[in-house]
Order: sequence, then C-alpha cells, then structure tokens
Amino acid sequence: MRRPDVKAELLKALHGKRAGMLATLDGLSEYDKRRPLTPTGTNLLGLVKHLAGMEYGYLGEAFGRPPVERPSWFRHDPYDEIDMWATADESSAYIERVYRAACAHSDLTVAELDLDSPGHVAHWPDGQQETTLGVLLIRMVGETAQHAGHADIIRELIDDTDDAFWRDRRSTVQQAANHYR
Repeated sequence: MRRPDVKAELLKALHGKRAGMLATLDGLSEYDKRRPLTPTGTNLLGLVKHLAGMEYGYLGEAFGRPPVERPSWFRHDPYDEIDMWATADESSAYIERVYRAACAHSDLTVAELDLDSPGHVAHWPDGQQETTLGVLLIRMVGETAQHAGHADIIRELIDDTDDAFWRDRRSTVQQAANHYR
C-alpha cells in the first residue's frame, strides 16, 4: 500500500482554498471588492490582504525567509488591523499581486523544507513560539478555509441574489428561528 504524502495533501488543500478565496473577487468592481459589509468592516479585499500577511509570516518569516519585497502594510503594528482593509492607495490589483507572490513564496518554503523543520513565530506567547512547518501548514489551511468561508458570505451579500428559491429558504430558516424568540 502506498503511503499518503501528507505534505502534498496539505498543499493541495491550501491551493484549493486559495483559489476559492480569489474566486470571490471575480467580476467585481473595485468598490465592491473593498466595501465593508459586516458591522466589523469585513470586506473581500481585506481578507485577501490579511491572508497575504499570514502566508508571508507563517510560511516564510517563521523560517527565516522574509519576502523579497515587503508589502506596504508590513510597516505597521500587526495588531492595528491595517491588514484587514485596503487603503485608498492600495488597488485590488496590488493586493491580489501581493497575495499571489506570498502564496508562491509559501509554496517554495513548503517545497524546500520538511514538515518537521523548526520554525519560530515571534508574536506568539513566550514558551509557545517554537513550532514546525507541519503545524504552520495546517494552520494556514485552516485560516485560509475560514476566511474563504467569510468571503463566500460577503460575496453573497454583494451579489444579493433575488432568486425565489433562496428567498423561500431564508423565510423557512427565519420561521424556525422565530420559534425561540
């Protein structure tokens, strides 16, 4: 029996989630890609920007492999949340280009290192900063899947499909929820 290649499977999953994330931007205007659609300001371009930083951080800098060209928002405090929205100076083409470059950078790290290669995440709590490529690759698959799910919902809000099936479905779900008011 052939043993599964865990690294290849994780990378395949990550590639699929990345593609799904980028697909949520297809066919949208610059405005729709960046407008906030939740009370917390969540927007599609901000999610892509955030994931670019995570790719560079977890699958690059954690292994002493910083990006060749540092994105503009890397000059800020990682907790100021500037990575969660696109400034007026940052076009969607720029953010998408940075994300694709970050993904390529990450893929190179994954190709060149073993899953048990040691990494260091400086912003994690003391005593928990040491990790491995395998742990961070799993984390990136999870983070990308989570944010791609957010993006799917944001895209639904933008598209605002007025299909009778979905209106009926929503009504049915609302009626079930109303039972607990």
